[in-house]
Amino acid sequence: MSSTQVDTVSDGEPGPGRGGPSTPHGGEGYQRGLGARQIQMIAIGGAIGTGLFLGAGKAISKAGPSLILAYAIAGLVIFFIMRALGELLMYRPVSGSFSEYAREFIGPFAGFVTGWTYWLFWVVTGITEVTAAAQYMTYWFDVPQWVSALLFTIILYGANLISVKIFGELEFWFSMVKVTAIVGMILICVGILTLGFSDAGDTATVAHLWNQGGFFPEGIGGTLMTLQIVMFAFLAVELVGVTAGESKDPEKTLPKAINTVPWRIAVFYVGALVMILSVVPWTEFQPGISPFVAAFEKMGLGVGAAIVNFVVLTAALSSCNSGMYSTGRMLRDLALNGQGPKFFTRLTRSGTPLVGTTFSAALMMVGVWINYQWPGEAFNYVVSFATISGMWAWVMILVCQIRYRAKADRGELPVSSFRAPGAPFTSWFALCFLALVVVMMGIDPDTRISLYCAPLWAAILLVSYRVLRSRDPQNAAFAKR
Repeated sequence: MSSTQVDTVSDGEPGPGRGGPSTPHGGEGYQRGLGARQIQMIAIGGAIGTGLFLGAGKAISKAGPSLILAYAIAGLVIFFIMRALGELLMYRPVSGSFSEYAREFIGPFAGFVTGWTYWLFWVVTGITEVTAAAQYMTYWFDVPQWVSALLFTIILYGANLISVKIFGELEFWFSMVKVTAIVGMILICVGILTLGFSDAGDTATVAHLWNQGGFFPEGIGGTLMTLQIVMFAFLAVELVGVTAGESKDPEKTLPKAINTVPWRIAVFYVGALVMILSVVPWTEFQPGISPFVAAFEKMGLGVGAAIVNFVVLTAALSSCNSGMYSTGRMLRDLALNGQGPKFFTRLTRSGTPLVGTTFSAALMMVGVWINYQWPGEAFNYVVSFATISGMWAWVMILVCQIRYRAKADRGELPVSSFRAPGAPFTSWFALCFLALVVVMMGIDPDTRISLYCAPLWAAILLVSYRVLRSRDPQNAAFAKR
């Protein structure tokens, strides 16, 4: 079936080989319109978001300079997760990869839960980010928040329906703004430390990393309590896996993008924090205030707040753009496998999932309206669910890679051309680390609510799955492979 036609998809079982690397359109009707340049920036942008630009302020106040170590260790775990994903992608690059791999290596219910949970993660994230973007606009313009939210949603929705190339270009430039801002901040800090210019020049020193109560001023416990904030900052780094079915040359572009994870984290997180905390003592940072804004103010650069506001606006729009992209693909993958309404399989003439993207965008708009009408604690509880639901995709990636590697080693499946180094031990280590993060979320009263929401969502999925299976017991989508 040509990707230039509207895809209605037959009722046949997709089969485990759907979307193999040799199919020009991914075997799913999508166009391979994302080039190496765009994939690289999607991978970079996925690791840089409001979690760094805003959330780091709260984390610094809790852990001090030891937050640098937390980001470094968490970054290593993220690299293990991404290499596990890379091994699966080179085995079989498909759009909606997380649920597809869960379906193959764990079972149909795991695929069902993973697909719908990842879809919910991006809907909730899209709601929060488009609302945040509207709030950032009030810095420059005196317009009602709902007007900006509506405008941003319509623009991103339209761009995602035109073609995957438009999505890729938007994400490329969104990521370019974020990268430029961080690199610029690092260079300014290096200049202050070496040349002593600006208002912070006389006090800037790397000794700030250990002179203000030590490297662990709040103890190891304080560092551990920041893990959920740290992991939230890395959510969406796995988005590169969703692009697999639309990458022009997945065998080359995806491994290259994944292998850049260590230096991305080293530069954009570890490097940026080392520089900022060397120029400004950690004791001067406050929760809710961007560390970038605080650093600019300490330097005496009045334009800093406006610059950071623009960058954070870009980060929010980037996240919402990613949400528009991924939700349509996940819904279509579920529908193709009989685990969602069949009308979600429909594609536009340019190869984009029309109904799934439209449905998700509509829910994002409803969420913006709810947030506008009742901006209370109930909405914050929903937002906290984003972290635990996003981490579920990471757990599924690791479990599927462990099971795939075992089968490949036994000769039951072809060996991936991009094997994860140290696996399966690195995958088990990453799973243990994620379990530690969940424990820390349970201890922290600010994030504990997300663990209460998870069982409720699981119950909804279980009931929905059983209803679907009872209506169509012969459907291969519900049969154990």
